[in-house]
Amino acid sequence: MSRIDEKIEEIEKLLDELESIMPADAEEYLGDFKCKAAGERYFERIIESIVDLAFLIIKDKKLKTPEEDKQAFEILCMEKIISKELADRLKEAKGMRNIIAHEYGEIDNSLVFHSLTEELIPDAKEFIKQIRDIK
Repeated sequence: MSRIDEKIEEIEKLLDELESIMPADAEEYLGDFKCKAAGERYFERIIESIVDLAFLIIKDKKLKTPEEDKQAFEILCMEKIISKELADRLKEAKGMRNIIAHEYGEIDNSLVFHSLTEELIPDAKEFIKQIRDIK
């Protein structure tokens, strides 16, 4: 199994675990400090794994090495490996991950819940799909 396949499996496992603990609604999420902490941690881990996968694809395809993580998505987009819309959403998710990881000010837990359920999970699945389409 290649490193790319291993990283895809890792992301899928993290997504399954996240989906298994996420409550159905924001109110339940906001009232559960353990769930909030786990959600934030999964957000970080999934985004880091997606960035790792992007770098593995870039290395595998011998593309230009990005100077920073967000550029990896731009390179994959320019090479028609992922869509521009997905690249933009993943760059935004990386920014949100930095806010969570480095605790820049107060974290808006409602926004984190929305980002996890409405953006990160579907975007991570779409990223994997688009990567598999080029393999």
